[in-house]
Amino acid sequence: MSTSKGNISPQEVLDIMITRDAFSQLLGLKVDEVREGYCKLHYTVREDMLNGFGNIHGGVLFSAADSAFAFSCNSHGIITVALDVSITFTRPAKVGDILTVEAQEIHLGNRTGLYDIRTTNEQGELVCFFKGTAYRTGKIIEPVANQQ
Repeated sequence: MSTSKGNISPQEVLDIMITRDAFSQLLGLKVDEVREGYCKLHYTVREDMLNGFGNIHGGVLFSAADSAFAFSCNSHGIITVALDVSITFTRPAKVGDILTVEAQEIHLGNRTGLYDIRTTNEQGELVCFFKGTAYRTGKIIEPVANQQ
């Protein structure tokens, strides 16, 4: 089965996306590695990320996992969007915890891809599991001239 690819590197795609992604910037996400079908990032839990019980808000965990999902599924240079996602929360995180989010492509077809995204704490314990199915639009991501 043929899977189309754009003429742009995963790092170039990430640079384009992260420059335009104010929400990922707001979360303080730091990308450690990106390659085709893969992204690893981390962030530190802040006071403004907590719920009413002093644990990280589920929406923050979802958003960080969703960003890693987006960076990994778009890494092939084809505009790709979420088709279906689900998340399971397994343990809380507190202020100061450094969380690592790792997105791995499980399957890549002509029009869809399946991704496993895991968020772990500094002890390597699973904080949440996010599964994403992506739709590949077929539109090539074009490099942006004069990016800042």
